[in-house]
Amino acid sequence: MLEIIHNDAVFLAVNKPTSLLTVPGRGVDKQDCLYHRVLERIPDALVVHRLDMDTSGLTLFARSPEAQRNLSLQFEKREISKTYIAIVAGVIEKDSGIIDFPLRKDMEQRLPPKHLVDCIRGKKAFTEWKVLERGVSTTRVALFPKTGRSHQLRVHMQSIGFPIVGDPIYGTPAERLMLHAQSVELRQPVTDESIRLESPSPF
Repeated sequence: MLEIIHNDAVFLAVNKPTSLLTVPGRGVDKQDCLYHRVLERIPDALVVHRLDMDTSGLTLFARSPEAQRNLSLQFEKREISKTYIAIVAGVIEKDSGIIDFPLRKDMEQRLPPKHLVDCIRGKKAFTEWKVLERGVSTTRVALFPKTGRSHQLRVHMQSIGFPIVGDPIYGTPAERLMLHAQSVELRQPVTDESIRLESPSPF
């Protein structure tokens, strides 16, 4: 079932379920993905950005090469604001904070791909976070990535001692990764009007 949050002549936003690739991977067994499902309904859709397979939430697709370039440039210039909801292991005492640790791919681990903090060779990565609710042994947080590095939110939260619940790489595996792309703010590629889209967190 494809959940389309927004669809016009220029771009669309789809709610990606967890455990589904955004784009096809290598091998016959990795061809089922959000992009192929979108193409069945909207044949002119073009990929703008990706979410990790285990992450759910808002994913954008363009409906023309011009719109794809426009939206990709907005991402590149960090003009698109994104909010993620996560549940992390442990109780965070502070109400908010900033994580400014450079990241790079771990070349010693190929499968599954892994990233790590490297203050010398890593690329700049910046995340703001805010506590929404504290539980007995977990904390619900809002995460605001200001850069778009692979696994950024997962590595950053693990790096400060609060891995995201259900993370099979940086934490402890569970039924699902408790990370959801809940909202995005962008400029409509043609009209330039500001648009905010939301997909409420399922947890």
